[in-house]
Amino acid sequence: MTTDDWVTRERSFRGISKRLAIKYLENLGAERVDDDRVEADDWAATLSSQTVGVGPSVSLTQVDLVFEGDPDGLDALIERFARKAMRAGG
Repeated sequence: MTTDDWVTRERSFRGISKRLAIKYLENLGAERVDDDRVEADDWAATLSSQTVGVGPSVSLTQVDLVFEGDPDGLDALIERFARKAMRAGG
């Protein structure tokens, strides 16, 4: 399979920092290649973060991830990442 066959999935996670998200992605087998990107053999992810309001006086950090990869394994990878992110606080 080539990268031309990869699919893209976009997900957002609140209550987790970009730094921690990158650490979790590295634990799942990726290597950090840029401040906002990690890559593994059959997938990659690009990260960005923003502060979002939750109600009139509360704000949270939201990390937005664009996952790219082999469609057979990408959804399982995102699920494993989501479990780690949920334990982190959001």
